[in-house]
Amino acid sequence: MANALETAEEVLESRLRDYRGSLDLLAGHEALKAAAEAAELIWDVICSGGKTIFFGNGGSSMDAGHLAAELLGRFYFERPAIAALSLADVTAAVTAIGNDYGYEYAFSRQLEGVGHVNDVAIGLSTSGNSPNVVNAFAVAREKGLRTVALTGSGGGRVAAMADVLVAVPSSDTPRVQEMCMHIGHSICEYVEARWLASAL
Repeated sequence: MANALETAEEVLESRLRDYRGSLDLLAGHEALKAAAEAAELIWDVICSGGKTIFFGNGGSSMDAGHLAAELLGRFYFERPAIAALSLADVTAAVTAIGNDYGYEYAFSRQLEGVGHVNDVAIGLSTSGNSPNVVNAFAVAREKGLRTVALTGSGGGRVAAMADVLVAVPSSDTPRVQEMCMHIGHSICEYVEARWLASAL
């Protein structure tokens, strides 16, 4: 954590070292094997005509939207859109459900309506304990969706609820988010490459 005596350049250099260290920890870690499993699962869902549904809170909500956009738009190459969405991006639904039912149901209520058995639900939570993410996993499992959790060390409550647990080796929120986005980008790149190779 930065202190008032550090210059901006010192903070930037220090965080760059932290990020490099995080990537070194990630290399060869079991989270990468889990991420590869998640990538194959997403590809299977795409091949079966399903969609990828992302969700998360705060910074993780933006990361969820970012990853959905990589599939809907493009990553590196021109191609047809890949079916994906972020539940956090549906402002009217999030606020209406939060107001009428409680914020802890903001994602689970949406999944009740838009989730189908051949879809995959991907929850991003640095702690793995966010109530609305936990509730969404519960609904996803009830409806027969496959589930992937992108989270920090240990996985929190979602660890026992996800078909694939990608728990990166850190509990420091910025480092967890950086590693999860590194993994997310890599998954999107892989999926796009498979899509282009198969010419679906």
